[in-house]
Amino acid sequence: MAASLYLQALPQRALDNQVMTQPRPRRFDLIAFDWDGTLFDSTKIIVRCIQRAVVDVGGREPTEEAASYVIGMALSQALAHAAPDVPREKHPELGQRYRHYYAQHQDDLVLFDGVLEMLDELRGRQHLLAVATGKSRHGLDDALRTVQLKGRFHGSRTADETAGKPHPLMLRELMQEFGCTPQRTLMIGDTTHDLQMAVNAGCASVGVSYGAHEPAAFDALSPLFVAHRVSELRAWLLENA
Repeated sequence: MAASLYLQALPQRALDNQVMTQPRPRRFDLIAFDWDGTLFDSTKIIVRCIQRAVVDVGGREPTEEAASYVIGMALSQALAHAAPDVPREKHPELGQRYRHYYAQHQDDLVLFDGVLEMLDELRGRQHLLAVATGKSRHGLDDALRTVQLKGRFHGSRTADETAGKPHPLMLRELMQEFGCTPQRTLMIGDTTHDLQMAVNAGCASVGVSYGAHEPAAFDALSPLFVAHRVSELRAWLLENA
């Protein structure tokens, strides 16, 4: 029986069910995620590590707002911005103190609820998933080796091997690696640095409000959507990405 005749022969309910179960066309081939504050619930720990590191080298403790603002930047850039009164010759020591405190909390970091299920559903829809983060390559690789994250991402870029946000190099390299255009690439992050990087790379973006930056700052960067919890992000991606 020809396909058209077969469809005509199906009851209306069967036709409706068939349409509902067909996958929606993909709008984005490549979806890049920021790490801290977007996938990992690490913002408060990072803020405290920055504050303690600055005090250790003789600087004035940055406010929570100031320490939160630099999350997502490359580490050296972030620490210099958070501690403007610390002389440049002390920056290596500042970085060492930050890594010391962060290592103490490495096992305290957890994924936001629902992240693994969201990633698996996106992979099931044949999206390419990547990480674009201000973390170091060593730090990201340590996290990606965990059983729950192994094999869930197709690629990644870090600030120490490319350029810190909001420079677009991370996204440009990922797009080049997978043969994706800016129009088919989506960046998801919790800071203005993430969304500005997307703008600089010519990509669309989605913001999340549960991380480091207040979502009011996102408006000028025109994200397609701002999610207030992972469940909202998942629902939007499955419907619109």
